[in-house]
Amino acid sequence: MPRKWAMSLHARYPALSDLRARAQARIPRFVREYLDSGTGQEATKARNRAMLDRVLLSPSILHGEIVPDLSATLFGQTHPLPVGIAPVGMSGLIWPGAEHILARAATRAGIPYTLSTVATVRPEDVGPHLDGRGWFQMYPPRDERIRADMLRRARDAGFSVLVLTADVPVASRRERQVRSGLTTPPRLTPRLMAQVALRPAWAMGMAGRGLPRMRLIDDYAGNVKGLPSTAHAGYLLRTSPDWSYLRWLREHWQGPFVVKGVTRPEDAARLEAEGVDAVWVSNHAGRQFDAAPATIEVLPDVRAATSLPLILDGGIEGGLDILRAIALGADFVMMARGWHHALGALGARGPAHLVEILTEDLKANMGQLGAARLSDVRARLLR
Repeated sequence: MPRKWAMSLHARYPALSDLRARAQARIPRFVREYLDSGTGQEATKARNRAMLDRVLLSPSILHGEIVPDLSATLFGQTHPLPVGIAPVGMSGLIWPGAEHILARAATRAGIPYTLSTVATVRPEDVGPHLDGRGWFQMYPPRDERIRADMLRRARDAGFSVLVLTADVPVASRRERQVRSGLTTPPRLTPRLMAQVALRPAWAMGMAGRGLPRMRLIDDYAGNVKGLPSTAHAGYLLRTSPDWSYLRWLREHWQGPFVVKGVTRPEDAARLEAEGVDAVWVSNHAGRQFDAAPATIEVLPDVRAATSLPLILDGGIEGGLDILRAIALGADFVMMARGWHHALGALGARGPAHLVEILTEDLKANMGQLGAARLSDVRARLLR
């Protein structure tokens, strides 16, 4: 990005909150509700943010000039930042071409990109853009043949890490999303068309692509009918996995294997015993269950229960939040909504600008803490 243009972006959008505000003015309301909603009263979503704000770090003085090392190593691969892109279903609904844009941006930044089973593109579409840093997130298919074929396709497309999402045993209600009028797959009713007409950049981008669909699911489900408007074809393919399902995946995936959706220490300990390579502490951003603890709240107990690398998501909005998670035991942090707010705000330029925001935020806060390395931050935690 040209330096003058980059400086202009930092002047206008210095924080993720600025990108979120601009995105809300550029994407239709029903899309915004899909991206931002939780379930129930959305207490879990609010709890993620509130509990992060309670984590305090103590600045240390007289360290001289510090050039902080922001790098983090995971699965033998070093990333220049300790943050990656978490999966979002129907990502291409939020911004036209989202999966391709994010995959390329992740590769340029040297960070992981996670493709959802229910993305609007197939693994083969984005895998070649990921330079071996692609993670494939699996919603567990019931049929063993479909399961094996999905793994084969992800592996052949160049995805190196498998992520099993275990915290969606049943569909959640997401009442705000339902009220918005969004159906799956999307249908442009007159009500939604009126919203689209107010957002010309989004509408023009979609016009050349058509309404997004879950392409990978379509390959297996075909033209599925008879589902309620708030469900989708993926639920006909899915099952609620158990420990034997986990063992099958471990046996059939040759590479790092992560389980996402962990909030209980005893589950983390058992996952380690079963041969999982990392635990992803997540409450699905409050989109599944509205009485879940905040992820940052359970992180210390999960850390105490396992020696595996810990990944965390849930309410992360900047470099300081990343440092809070690392101070409490995370090895790596994932964000989902933030990358899509960046897309909604600035289109294809958005993800690179968010990388710069996170980088500068990490540097500034590590300088205040007197921390030259990410591991130093743990000594600055106020208990």
